[in-house]
This record gives sequence, structure tokens and C-alpha cells, in this order.
Amino acid sequence: MTDRSASTHCPYCALQCAMTLTPTDASGAAAPTPAPPVTVSGRDFPTNRGGLCKKGWTSAELLRSPSRLGAPLVRGADGALREASWDDALDLVADRFRSIRSQHGADAVGVFGGGGLTNEKAYLLGKFARLALGTSRIDYNGRYCMSSAAAAGNRAFGVDRGLPFPVADLDDADTILLLGTNVAETMPPFMGHLSGAQAAGGLVVVDPRRTATARLTEDGRGLHLQPAPGTDLALLLGLAHVVIAERLVDADYVARRTTGYDSLRRSVASWWPERVQAVTGVPAPTLRRLARRLAAGGRTYILTGRGVEQHVDGTDTATAAINLALLLGLPGRPGSGYGTLTGQGNGQGGREHGQKCDQLPGYRKITDPKARAHVARVWGVAPADIPGPGLPAIELLASLGRPDGVRALIVHGSNLVVSSPNVAAVRRGIEELDLLVVCDFVLSETAALADVVLPVLQWAEEEGTMTNLEGRVIRRRRALEPPGGARDELWIMRELARRLGSTARFDTDPEAVFEELRLASEGGIADYSGIDYAMLDAGEAAYWPYPRGGEGTPRLFAERFAHDDGLARLVAVTARASAHPAPAPGEVTLVTGRLLEHYQSGAQTRLVPELLDAQPELRASLHPATAERLGIGDGDPVEIANRRGAVRGRARLTADIRPDAVFLPFHYGDHQAANLLTSDAVDPVSSMPEFKTNLVRITRLAETGALA
Repeated sequence: MTDRSASTHCPYCALQCAMTLTPTDASGAAAPTPAPPVTVSGRDFPTNRGGLCKKGWTSAELLRSPSRLGAPLVRGADGALREASWDDALDLVADRFRSIRSQHGADAVGVFGGGGLTNEKAYLLGKFARLALGTSRIDYNGRYCMSSAAAAGNRAFGVDRGLPFPVADLDDADTILLLGTNVAETMPPFMGHLSGAQAAGGLVVVDPRRTATARLTEDGRGLHLQPAPGTDLALLLGLAHVVIAERLVDADYVARRTTGYDSLRRSVASWWPERVQAVTGVPAPTLRRLARRLAAGGRTYILTGRGVEQHVDGTDTATAAINLALLLGLPGRPGSGYGTLTGQGNGQGGREHGQKCDQLPGYRKITDPKARAHVARVWGVAPADIPGPGLPAIELLASLGRPDGVRALIVHGSNLVVSSPNVAAVRRGIEELDLLVVCDFVLSETAALADVVLPVLQWAEEEGTMTNLEGRVIRRRRALEPPGGARDELWIMRELARRLGSTARFDTDPEAVFEELRLASEGGIADYSGIDYAMLDAGEAAYWPYPRGGEGTPRLFAERFAHDDGLARLVAVTARASAHPAPAPGEVTLVTGRLLEHYQSGAQTRLVPELLDAQPELRASLHPATAERLGIGDGDPVEIANRRGAVRGRARLTADIRPDAVFLPFHYGDHQAANLLTSDAVDPVSSMPEFKTNLVRITRLAETGALA
């Protein structure tokens, strides 16, 4: 009997848990909710070791969901979306693009990508924007996720790879410091890699909430620090102060492998533990105890997540974590290290090959003449034909509909009016566009606003590659044929490019696109030139950089860092009180984040009955003391508001959150969209928006119709 199963990876987070998909014999097409066309089983792989989370186990539910789009949709004169043929829809899009470019210039057309696209799609999307559309206006939703960590890694190490070591290296750790990440809910199989540190009593979690991850430290297994929201930078400066003041620095490592120590030493001199306690609420003795534990000479890792990065000072906060790791001699030392936990499924690969406004394939700078010349040769064009740098996501979205801004936007793999900060402003910009085109497989909140919706494939229907949080390139394999009305985005880009008169090559075969990506990335920071499909299909562990004729690099920094002189940079940073204003009377600090059952904007997981039933609506987590002061009971309808907007949900009372904060998940749309409240102020280095510490007021609503 022929084995029809496909070995692939989960469509959600960057852990990219391995799974096997086996087609089912019964289609279930006559049922109100069709049965999944494939069954899911966990597959042994270093990141998940056969385990999956709720989202992974239910991932096949969407493949034949009644919500699946089956044909292109075009908005008519009456404002309604109606089905159209592919030729009519693509002809319309191409005609409108040509007209808008003719009237307003090439940069009047924008492209917004996503961190869940395969490497092939991310690569071709950057090429499509720059050659077929001729626009510089391309960026992607990874700007909301990894940009601060990426900026910090680039300036300290000269390279940005989330984890510069395999996840399995964590298994033998004595001490793991987790800052601003709730892996127990966001990527549950990751917890298996923390057991060694737990057994050694060395799991340390920094989070203003007592999350499921923080609870892993209980019963002598570690330590939970619960600082005030927005004070992580001060906490890290204080730890560096103690390390230096108590002579815990790995002096030989710092002298041999870094530069900038004297400036750093002066910058942290004023952050003595008692001052840090006054700012963060973390007791000074606890700070000293942690610094000594980190410097004890064992197998130690420092890992950061979005909780410390999604701020207007997120790059500096991530830099402070890197500084601490360098003072301790961790990066590149066997059995120790620093890393950041990539969130989106292809958040790593998605930012390496051209979706970012300032990058070309291989993580090349678009302003570098040599980089432009190399990519131009691969593309068969003159370097001058490649536009220069564009606008990062927030600036791009702020330009929507403006006379000198983007007049037409095509969106791939992103739900802008749920995931963007200050979404009311984003929605107003979208309403001013001359044309919005959305490629999606369901009618997300953003797709519902589009003039044209193009139905695309889902993960189990496509071939390609992804790059997980370790920098390991892996294969996504097709397990079933897509429904007749959906099309691959590679095909969509080729067809639009042809209609726009582009003579550039746009392959529709993923392997052919990857072969071109290899050439375009060759010699770059993220060099994939030594990787091919045959190697990946044979099961080789391929970590970039992997140069042609060479070997992969599972562990970076063993001998040198990626700067020309081989040294890491210790970069002095400062904490600014203005970055996170204190709440006024009656205000609390809004902290946003994820739930176990949902993913990103929830466009997918809210359509899975098991997941939606578990978390059907927005719940605002409040401390009981705060709720009592506000006259709010558990389960009461509440409004959370600030000058940007208001959301409605139900109160959830828990002592796991600080009294000066409220937690909202960001997976819901419309009047439950947490990002109605978040600021579009950005980090000056990374252009990361301020998602985590916005000030809000909470009021109880009348029960009748309160959440309608």
C-alpha cells in the first residue's frame, strides 16, 4: 500500500513543530462542518520531539472550513463583494495598478507582506514589488514582531539570527533567564527544553504577570521577577551594574572578544540595586542574587521575547540584555549563549530575503552598491532598476490614502486592522485608498474591507521552505490538492507581473524560486547558497549561513562575531523616564499578549470551533484589588479606553497580574481589538511600535447588550 502521508511542519509559530499529515478517506463534504481532509500526528524533531500544542493538533480544521474562500471577490458599485473569475479579478488589479502608477508614480503602490509566508513567497514578493511594480513601498508584519531584537543583534553581533544555537542546546542548561516571553502558552513544546534548568533550580522568568511560564519556577525550580511594566531596561542595567561592581565580569572574554566596555561601565554606574528597586519594584537582594547566579560559571542562557522588545525603547532593552550576556562571556561559549525567540512561523526567513523596506535577499542592505549589483545580476536587471529603501510598516501605513502616499495596497499574509497598532487610524487610511487588494484564504477583517480579495493556498496545500527560530531551513510539503478556486501566490505574482508588462522572471515552481533565492543570497549575511531541496528532503539539518560548497552553521560566534574586526559591540544605552510615563490616578498600564488557544490576529484560530469555544471573547485580566476599587466583579462587562479608542470585553480577576496593569490578548477583531488602544509611536532604531505599555482606564458596563 502506498504511503500518502506528508512530513511537514506546523503552520503557526517559529518553533515549527514537525508533524505528519495523512489524507483521510472520507471527505465529509456533506457535513455542516466538513471533516478535516488530513489527520495530524506529531513527528519527532529536535524542537518538539513529537509534541504539539492545541493549535497544532487542530491545524487541519481550516483546510476545508466553510469559511474558506473559493473564488476571487470583487467589490461592486453597490459596495458588495461578489465572486469573479480569476482573469477578471487580475485584469482589474493590473489595470488599476497601472492607472495609479501613471497618475501618482510607482511609490503610490504599496506591498505589505507577512512573517508566515514561505521563503519562496517572501523572496518573490520583494522581487515583485521592486521589479513588477517598481515601488520601494514594501514592508511586512515582522516589523511588529522581531524588528527591535533584529536591530539589537545587528549592532551588537553584526548579524540577526534569533537563536544562534539549536534549541536542543538548552536541555543541559543550569540557568536560563527568560525575559518577556510566555513560552508555556505561545509555544508549549518548548517547555521540554527548560527541564534541565528547572531541575537545577535555575529557571528565571521576568514578567509582570505570573504566567504559566512563571509558574514553572515554583517549588524551588527557579525564580520569578515581576517588575512594573516598561521597566525591563532599568532591570537589565541594574544587573549589569552588579556584575561589574562585584567583579563578576568575564574579563578575559570581554578583553578578547568585545569592544566598548569602558563606555558601558560608565553608563550603568548609576543603576545600583536600590535605585533599580525603586523603579522596577524588584527587591535589591533579588537583583544581586540573580546576577550572582548568572555569573556562577555554569551553562547559562539569556533569552528575550516580545514583552521586552515591543516598546519605543525595545532596541535598547534588547541591547541591554545582549550587553549582560557579553559581560558574562555567554555568546559563542559552548553550553551558554544569548538568543531571542522568534514568534511568527517564518519570522526569521521572512525578514531575510526582501520583504523589509531596507533589505535585499540574503539580509543585504538595499543601500549597499555591491549588494544591489549582486542581486541585479541574479535578476537580470541594472542596479538602477531596483528602487532604494522604502518606509517601515508604521510610516507606510500612515501614508495610506494621502496625496503623496500610497494610493493602492496589496496585502499578503497579514490582517492589518487587527494586528497593527492604533488600528482605528489604519482603518481610516485604508478607507482612503483607491484600491486595496488582499490575498488570503478566509475573509479576515482586513479582507472584508478590500476592493479585491484573491483566495490563496494554505500550508498543507503548498511546497516550499521555512526558516525556524534556530535559523534552520526546513521543508514544507504538500499533503493534499487545494480547492479549485484557490491559487498559489507565486502564480498570482507571475500573472500580475505579466499583465503589468514586466520582463523579469517569476517562476511558479517553488523549487525553481528557491534556486534563484540561493543565488541571490550567496555571499550575504543570510547565505542559503549551499542549501537545496534534495538536501532538505534527505533530512540534513541546514542552518544558515550555509555557503555553496561549505557547511551549515548551527552555532554562531564560536570564533568571531560578524563585524569586520570579529568583535562584538558593547553598546551603552540609557533608560528614559519619558519612554514609559507613569499612570495618572485612575489609569493602569495595558499589557498585550497571546493566549494558548489563539495565534496572531486570530483570523485562523477563531474559525476552529475547539479553540474558539475555549476562548470565545476578549477577557481583561485584572488584579482583584484593582477590580474592587473600580467596582468590577469577575465576568462583568467592561470597557477599556484611552484617547485612541475603546474596547469591550469581560473582566477576569486574577492575582497573577500586578495591581497597576491590565492584560488583553490581541487575537480579536472589531470592538474587541486590543490594538485600538496601542500607540503607533515607534522605536527610533527599529521602527517597532509601542505595543506593551499604553495607559488606559477601565469602567464597568451595564449588563444589557454591553458586549454587542
